[in-house]
Formats: sequence, C-alpha cells, structure tokens
Amino acid sequence: MKQNKKIFFVEDDLSFGTVLKSYLEICNFHVTWLSDGKHAVTTFREGSFDLCLLDVMLPNVDGFTIGREIKSIDSQIPIIYITAKSLKEDLITGYRLGADDYIIKPFDAEVLLLKIAVVLKRSENQLGSNNHHYIIGKYTFDSHLREIWLKEDKQLLSPKESALLQLLCEHKNELLPREEALKKIWGDDGYFTTRSMDVFITKLRKYLKDDSTIEIRNIHGSGFIMTQQVH
Repeated sequence: MKQNKKIFFVEDDLSFGTVLKSYLEICNFHVTWLSDGKHAVTTFREGSFDLCLLDVMLPNVDGFTIGREIKSIDSQIPIIYITAKSLKEDLITGYRLGADDYIIKPFDAEVLLLKIAVVLKRSENQLGSNNHHYIIGKYTFDSHLREIWLKEDKQLLSPKESALLQLLCEHKNELLPREEALKKIWGDDGYFTTRSMDVFITKLRKYLKDDSTIEIRNIHGSGFIMTQQVH
C-alpha cells in the first residue's frame, strides 16, 4: 500500500492554516503544521517529510530563512513558498534559495494541490525511486521510513540515528566531518552535543554488528568514516 506523503507546513494565519491543513488531510496527506517560525527548523529536523509548504511572512523567523536552513539539512526536499506578495524580488530570492514553486495568496486550494502533485512527481523523477534506500553491506536502510533491516530482522531508528546513518551513507568511504554532522542534525557543535553524537555512533555500530565487513571508524579530532571491507 502506498504511503501518504508528509507535508511540513508553516503558516501563522490560524484560520487559513486550520482550513488548509484540514483540506490537505482530506486529500490524504499527513500534515505537520506550525504557526510560528521560531521552532520550525527544530521540528523539521526531528521529523521525516516529503515536501515543505512555507509562508514567507512569519513571526520570529521568516519563511526564506527557514527554507535556507531546511535545504542545509536536506538539500533534496522540495519547497513551495506561500506569499501575499508578487514582487519580482521575492520570487527571485525564493528561487535562489531552492524554491520548487510559489503560490500567491489568495489562491484556490485545488491549484495548490496540483502544484504539490507536480512538484512531488518532479522530485521523485529527479531523485529516482531508490534515493532513500541505501545498501550497507548485508543491510538495507530506508532513511524515509527510518528502518534498517537484515533479512527478516528489522530495526526502527530514531530521527537522529537515521539522519546520522544517512550522512554516513552519503559520505561512504569518505570522512564525515564531526562539525558537519553536529550542525546538520543537532544544530550545535558544543561539548555536550559532541558527547551525545558519540553515543549515537555507538548505537549505529550495534545495529550493524551482524556484518563484520562494516566499520564506522573514529578519526580523532576530525570525524567518522564508514567503510566496508572487501574479502
């Protein structure tokens, strides 16, 4: 059965946000809605989403800033900006930040639905059906479902465990700088966060322990490398 797509929605107009969220859910989307930009990036980092729908004008943190941070976490996720403005400068700013599309208030919800469908389809075509699937030795890892499995043995990872393993997969046989991982996943490279990351590395090693060819090595003072020995 095909899973419903997950939308990360940030909109400060409570009336409009409530109506649009309900409409999207009726159309079989899972919607996580925030009415303030302050905690948007943190919430995005802790979840798993297929598309972002961001209002540009938000309290505390504007939509463009949120979009920039989200793209630094997941450069592939599509973003549609909602704006009450049709200024050329705003459109240019959004597209430079990686916008996949725009919709200007007021708009017909069916038009937005069509835009979402087009953007998701284009994203899937660009990424390929296996974009979120990684082969790690004998294991298969799905970063969207946050699952890693070996034969019939399946393990559900936490959001941070999954994000860290995905970064290691993307840097396979290459150094994953410690600072990059800390900032992308934790948003902080302080001492206590660093210690927390070491705990997560230990957990990932345990998840992969049944394949002795897989190794996650600590490069002192620099970061980590995930390698696979070839026999």
